[in-house]
Amino acid sequence: MKSTKTGLLAFSSLLCGGLVVSVLAMASNDNLDTQILAEGLDHPWSMAFISDSEMLVTEASGTLRRVSNGVLDPQPVAGVPEVLFRSQGGLSEVRIDPNFLDNQRIYLSFPAPDDEQPELNRLHVISARLEGNTLVDQQTIFQSHPPRKTAAHYGARLGFLADGTLLITSGDGFNYREKAQALDNHFGKILRFNTDGSVPQDNPFVNTPGALPEIWSYGHRNPQGLVITNDGKVYQHEHGPKGGDELNLIQPGNNYGWPAITYGIDYSGAMISPFTEQPGMEQPLKYWVPSIAPAGMTLYSGEMFPEWQGSLFIAALVPGDVRRIEIDDNLVVTEEILLSEFGRIRNIIAAPDGSLILATDGKEGKLIRVTAKQ
Repeated sequence: MKSTKTGLLAFSSLLCGGLVVSVLAMASNDNLDTQILAEGLDHPWSMAFISDSEMLVTEASGTLRRVSNGVLDPQPVAGVPEVLFRSQGGLSEVRIDPNFLDNQRIYLSFPAPDDEQPELNRLHVISARLEGNTLVDQQTIFQSHPPRKTAAHYGARLGFLADGTLLITSGDGFNYREKAQALDNHFGKILRFNTDGSVPQDNPFVNTPGALPEIWSYGHRNPQGLVITNDGKVYQHEHGPKGGDELNLIQPGNNYGWPAITYGIDYSGAMISPFTEQPGMEQPLKYWVPSIAPAGMTLYSGEMFPEWQGSLFIAALVPGDVRRIEIDDNLVVTEEILLSEFGRIRNIIAAPDGSLILATDGKEGKLIRVTAKQ
């Protein structure tokens, strides 16, 4: 096990005359140990624990892997459907059913070629039963509409609400950003389904003429983080363009503004919108300029780091670190940058024992366990 001495930049927010003022302070943290659990993973993207000692890991190239007692099984899980692995597309989220101990069902998100127009593709979400090391009894829950030409901005995060319904984030497809403001398509949306693929009848747009009834919120760009707290709050983060990454508190039926309002600009330097706010459009809890390219996100509730309980942890791809966020009364009051020595971090989850598991990005990806130094 390798010990790390990790430098932290701590950002604290102070209320001064009703304004939130960010204070930058240097801090240090030498109480973290790290251990490499697995190496040579092909673009690891998502992880999910299926027991105290076993987790599943997706590789964007199209394979689902199992890690048991800290050891990567060399044999991939069989039965994964065809996956489009191109640009930002690939096998994405793995999420276990809330009743996994009883039904052994897991959920996967991924793009795949369209059945009728194979030059186009759609975001898919399926459920399947994990039988030994094989996926069986597969059921399609969702295919995005309409199909797209691009292989970018899929979103593809999954999360379960307390009532057992499933949230799916669906990105704007990069070239289809104007569609994020329309309710007749899946670009730039968060969607809510029952686990059999049907639409809950209390969704906000069920009775709106012309709207897809599965839409739960809209005006998103590329939602790459999704956390649902025990008290029902839904936190989401998404990539901005050049600047303007956002952390949002999601409410059903609300419009989060993209691309009508944004704190970023186009990659060419051109203006996307002159507006950062508009009536009827939600403001983020926090935005980042320059971008940090937020990826996975988790809410910490473990015992190993009691001082971090209730914090959000965000994996950041640029320049490559982990962000710890404290929120109080819908205000971001603390941001800390840590674990910046591993490069691009694709995902972060909390293990049952309270340790943190990181996935680094790329062809030679690693899984790294972070524990309290003894």
